[in-house]
Amino acid sequence: MPAPFKSQELIHGVAVDQGSGLAAAIAAARGADARDDDLKTFKRIVVETASPLATTLLVDSNYGPQLLPHMAPSCIPMLAFEADVYHIADEDRITRLPDDLSVEQFPALGAPVLKFFLYYGPNDPAELNQRKFDLVRSIGDRCRAQGTTFLFEPIVYDRAISDGTSTEFALLKPSLVRRAVEDFVNPDYKIDILKIEIPVTLDFVEGFGTAEMSRRDAEAAIVDVSNAAGDMPFLYLSAGVTFERFIEGLSFCKSSSGKAAGFMCGRALWSDAIGVFGADGGSAMAKWMETTGRDRLARMGEAIA
Repeated sequence: MPAPFKSQELIHGVAVDQGSGLAAAIAAARGADARDDDLKTFKRIVVETASPLATTLLVDSNYGPQLLPHMAPSCIPMLAFEADVYHIADEDRITRLPDDLSVEQFPALGAPVLKFFLYYGPNDPAELNQRKFDLVRSIGDRCRAQGTTFLFEPIVYDRAISDGTSTEFALLKPSLVRRAVEDFVNPDYKIDILKIEIPVTLDFVEGFGTAEMSRRDAEAAIVDVSNAAGDMPFLYLSAGVTFERFIEGLSFCKSSSGKAAGFMCGRALWSDAIGVFGADGGSAMAKWMETTGRDRLARMGEAIA
């Protein structure tokens, strides 16, 4: 495990780096009580209540520098190097970099870990993927030059399948995740940790949803991805699923291979707090996070232990 993480400890990570999508959800929940600083307040409450129990906590490039001082001293700060994951530059799905933040600023901000997100289609044209490879390599080179840990998050897609929730995509997803891992474990990219999707969609796995994929095949897919990672540590991300589904996914992955270095959770942890914040305000949300939120984080840790 790369510094600043401890070699024998699983990572229990929390992410609150969402931008415009989260802002819209909060505004809808707040209604007539909405304020311009609601997004920042929501994120600050997550940071203050979750960081005492989290190994690391991820914040966005816009509010992150202001939120870092609110983290518990025991929590490792992680800062996203993206403008907004909901605003991708063009149809090629290349992440826009922040206008007012550079990789070289991370040490001075007290952020030892950089996270970069990128949509990646293994079946896309070679020219497009080469541009993505070059971008990731450039960030990796700059991180390595100054000792910043580089966490890379490739989210897979296939242009031939427009519906990412379909059975067709669910059956293709294991190979897409495996190929993404195979591509980015290349040491040329200087990636230290991968943050990846659980390779199977439980809604289509025998015993969890419709049996489009057998339990045995799903277990094999998880092992294949784990083997593809080799010595590269990787974290499972919650990818917007419910808390209950993420617990099931972590437990299933653990029973199948057990190689993951931990997890990063966002909406699976705090999405229900949006309604609390909207209805009853910040104090009620903080109480919810200190009770239900912390309990959820502990249960996720138990699921993957």
